[in-house]
Amino acid sequence: MNSTKSKARTAGLLYLALALTGIFSLMYVPSTLIVFGDATATANNITSSELLYRTGILIGLVSNVIFVFLALALYRLFKEVNHKQAILMVILVMISVATSFVNTINQIAPLIILSGADFLVVFEKPQLDAAAYGFIRLHSYGIQILQIFWGLWLFPFGLLVYRSRFIPKILGVLLVIAGVGYLLGSFTFLVLPQYLDGMSLFITILETAELPIIFWLLIVGANAQSEERVIRQ
Repeated sequence: MNSTKSKARTAGLLYLALALTGIFSLMYVPSTLIVFGDATATANNITSSELLYRTGILIGLVSNVIFVFLALALYRLFKEVNHKQAILMVILVMISVATSFVNTINQIAPLIILSGADFLVVFEKPQLDAAAYGFIRLHSYGIQILQIFWGLWLFPFGLLVYRSRFIPKILGVLLVIAGVGYLLGSFTFLVLPQYLDGMSLFITILETAELPIIFWLLIVGANAQSEERVIRQ
């Protein structure tokens, strides 16, 4: 019983760490340094706050490592519920992490472009600013691709929660709803960007349906007796 609660709370702690590092790297740093539509202001912010920008990159990489350990912790917790779905959940997370590491190159590129290296003297500052901003925009498109996997992994995860009997079914339903939110956000950004502003609040509400499972795992854990009944079956 203690083992089950320990597994659940370990997963909850990793999930919380993932959320906090994600907020810092994906929301705080971009909102602080990136000025949408203004390449020069963005470049000036990056060069004047280079440490913050580099820290955002580092925390983003740490966040992805945490995501791997979270997937493994959840696999340990749910593998007896449905092994194939638990494996699928882990695979989708691994694809997401690999894609994210590749996308990090687009974050590093502006540091090189704005470094003032000798080989860049043939370019004017506005050209360098525009090139750096282009890579930042490319990174943002990469994030939208990542959101596809951020949504997809929640479907097997939600089904595992729903079928587990040791975590409330409603949390599994909420995870599926959050998965739909991520997919809808990615689709709108990539295919129908003209509707993104109007849909953003609705999409955000759907995505926040992922949050309750974090606090349930961290605070409540799991009903070990119910898990034992599932294993015996």
